[in-house]
Amino acid sequence: MKEEFKINGEYIELIQLLKAIGLAQTGGHAKMIVDDELVFRNGELETRKRAKLRAGDVIEIEDTRITLM
Repeated sequence: MKEEFKINGEYIELIQLLKAIGLAQTGGHAKMIVDDELVFRNGELETRKRAKLRAGDVIEIEDTRITLM
């Protein structure tokens, strides 16, 4: 699944993004997704829960690909 997500402001933290797009129901669930090493940012494994994601970043989680606008 491919989708685009428009961020408001300069950046969005990774766990906030996971909740906003519905991949995580809670902050704790979002942290577990990151801890399980399922998140890739621009092709690299992302292990920082509060990584500041900016427009142009591409996030991949299993079969989901999100392009930040």
